[in-house]
Amino acid sequence: MKIGCVLMAAGFGRRFGGNKLTAELGYGETLIDRALSTIPADKLDRVVVVTQYPQVAAPAEKYGFTSLHNPHPERGQSESIRIGLAALEDCDAVLFLVADQPKLQKETVSRLLDFAAAHPDRIVGLGHNGRRGNPCLFPARFFPELMALTGDCGGRSVILAHEDDLLLLEVPSSQLIDIDTPEQLEKL
Repeated sequence: MKIGCVLMAAGFGRRFGGNKLTAELGYGETLIDRALSTIPADKLDRVVVVTQYPQVAAPAEKYGFTSLHNPHPERGQSESIRIGLAALEDCDAVLFLVADQPKLQKETVSRLLDFAAAHPDRIVGLGHNGRRGNPCLFPARFFPELMALTGDCGGRSVILAHEDDLLLLEVPSSQLIDIDTPEQLEKL
C-alpha cells in the first residue's frame, strides 16, 4: 500500500497571535520541529508540508520532505488539503497531520499507519474514548470528496458523511492536544 502524508502547516494562528509553529517548546525545539519529528518517513511513500511560511519550509526540507507553498491560506484548510492531495494523487491513501500537536509521538503515528494497513478500505484516525482526533488517514476512494472541500472545512465533513467507514486507534488523550493559544503553550 502506497501511503502519502500531508502535514498541514499553513494556518494564520489568529488565536495564537501569529505563526505559532515557530514558537519555542523548550531546548531550542519549535512546534514545527516537533511536528516534523513525529512523521515516520520510512513507512511513507512521500511527505509534503503545505505552508505559507518560509520558516516552516526550511526545516521541512532539512527532513527531506517536499515543501509546497499555499498561496491562498485565507481560503482555509480546504486549500491546503487540495494542494497536498494533488501532489500525492497517485497514492493508495493519504495521512493528514496537523502541525500543532506537541505531545503526539512518532511511535503513535507509526502504529496508526500499521492499523491503516490492516484496514486499507477504511478511514482511520487517532481517538480517545470514542472521540476522534488527528491525524487521520483517507483511502483513495475519498480523494474526490476531499478535493471538493471549500473554505475552512477539513476532513471532518468527509468523515461525518462516512461515519461507518471510520475506525479509531485508541491513544492517551494527551497526544491529541493541540495548541491554539499562548496560554495553552505555557501550560504545556
